[in-house]
Amino acid sequence: MKGQKTRSICPGFTLVEIVVVVSILGLFISLVSLNLFGALRRSSFKAIAQDLVQAMQTVALAATENGRYYELIIDLPEQGYLLREITNADLSEVLPEEIIQTGQFGPRCRLVYVQFDDGQSTSKDRAKFRVGPRGWQYGGKIVLADDQDQLHAILVNRLNRRVLLVEGDPELPMPVQPELMRF
Repeated sequence: MKGQKTRSICPGFTLVEIVVVVSILGLFISLVSLNLFGALRRSSFKAIAQDLVQAMQTVALAATENGRYYELIIDLPEQGYLLREITNADLSEVLPEEIIQTGQFGPRCRLVYVQFDDGQSTSKDRAKFRVGPRGWQYGGKIVLADDQDQLHAILVNRLNRRVLLVEGDPELPMPVQPELMRF
């Protein structure tokens, strides 16, 4: 056995095996990150819209419990909103101590228009929803678009005080006029 070369078997990886493993890991990581960023992008629309719905539900409940009045100001030109407790008889003036919550919309969650259940709507101005101990002054819907321009609506029901986020842009049922009701 003197002239024969012995080859020692070393447990380990060859360069080709390492390149294949690193390539597979890179592909796996890129797929996971694409799915994760897509999920985060979708959830950010829902998070923004759900924050507004939750705030509206909270003040509606608070109004029935404490007898106070609250106002949600939707600012379409500025793509934002302000929620406040009304403490001043001058409704046009918002005092700093009245502000409960503010929020900003953006490219992932964009305000499209607001329609009230009396038929009035706007896509260019401010819109105000007020709630007190007896419920919402007006019902209506706040229509939002996500980053893929799919529409969603926040429905405000003045009869049962519910505030819901739904997909699409549903027709808004108009309230029955008292003169049209027959007993």
